[in-house]
Amino acid sequence: MSVFEALVGQQDALVMLQAAARRSSTGAANAAMTHAWLFTGPAGSGRSVAALAFAAALQCEQGGCGACHACHTTLAGSHADVRRVIPEGLTIGVDDMRALVLRAASSPTVGRWQILLIEDADRLTEAAANALLKAVEEPAARTIFLLCAPSIHPEDVSVTLRSRCRLVMLRSPSSDAVASVLVRRDGVSPRTAQWAAAAAQGHVGRARRLAVDAAAQQHRAAVLGLPRSLSGVGACFAAADELIKQTDAQASALIGESDEYESEQLTRALGAGGSGKGSQAAARGASAAQKELARKQKSRATRTRRDCLDRALVDLAAFYRDVLMVCVGAGSELVHPDVAEVSQAAAARWSAESIVRRIDAVLACRDAIAENVKPRIAVEAMMLTLHEG
Repeated sequence: MSVFEALVGQQDALVMLQAAARRSSTGAANAAMTHAWLFTGPAGSGRSVAALAFAAALQCEQGGCGACHACHTTLAGSHADVRRVIPEGLTIGVDDMRALVLRAASSPTVGRWQILLIEDADRLTEAAANALLKAVEEPAARTIFLLCAPSIHPEDVSVTLRSRCRLVMLRSPSSDAVASVLVRRDGVSPRTAQWAAAAAQGHVGRARRLAVDAAAQQHRAAVLGLPRSLSGVGACFAAADELIKQTDAQASALIGESDEYESEQLTRALGAGGSGKGSQAAARGASAAQKELARKQKSRATRTRRDCLDRALVDLAAFYRDVLMVCVGAGSELVHPDVAEVSQAAAARWSAESIVRRIDAVLACRDAIAENVKPRIAVEAMMLTLHEG
């Protein structure tokens, strides 16, 4: 089984990456090996999946067989020469990046390349991006940088940094491709897989959650029920409050266990409960470490809440898109066919212009939150526009 098996519906990118991996494994044209790659594409297209699979293929002597030690350790995240950076907070700071760049400059220890894989490279601060740029401009002989970002727009990734990378553009896989993966890999029934793939709009990870997680299904149903509850101004504020509460609860469920585990591990490492000679001194020195952990956990919680809210807004925008398709008689497949009756009823009451204004309101809410507007204020403004049309 190839390491690229998990990459869904990306044939063009697959051909490019496999060819580069084959050249690398045979030793041909190593001097011309591209040392910086930028994987771009919409959410759920598989940017990090493609980058990690490519890293495994580069370390594999057979170009990504999927069976050797190099492939297994890279995919599992334990390869000594593959550093995978997954930002837990809203940004990647310059201090973290300098430490990573310093490591990337060293020679590989057990693998064929020293690989630095950065997910969400658009979260690099300006100073961090500059630190990375210097390393990309003057790379070590056996170092490769793999960056992932949701778009190639200049405000997401530095234009200078982008110009130093070879671009790998991914697209949202088709619903049929996602559904086939759910059936084959996760044992989901074909009917459920088709529904989940359509509702997830090409996002493989979200499709799987919808197919197997009852809580995710309930959250989606609650979001899609919001438009019917907007009967007045008071109802708009109540709906905004409910949406914020739901996404906060969903985020807490996702990160609660990891926060508790990290705190427990840190407490043990600092010698809590000890009675030895140095236990009191260790306790006094523990305060800084605990504050740093709390800071990281708070930042991760903020990002997780925003991600959960953004997924809800994507579902909401897709609902109004369905209403518009029905209103103009486009004949396109609905993203949410299970609430088709609601879409049809809304299309009979609203004009196409008012539906477009509602879609714009949802998209404007997403943009506002991305610009650090307080989520509650952005959501309340959106709800009022959704009510007024």
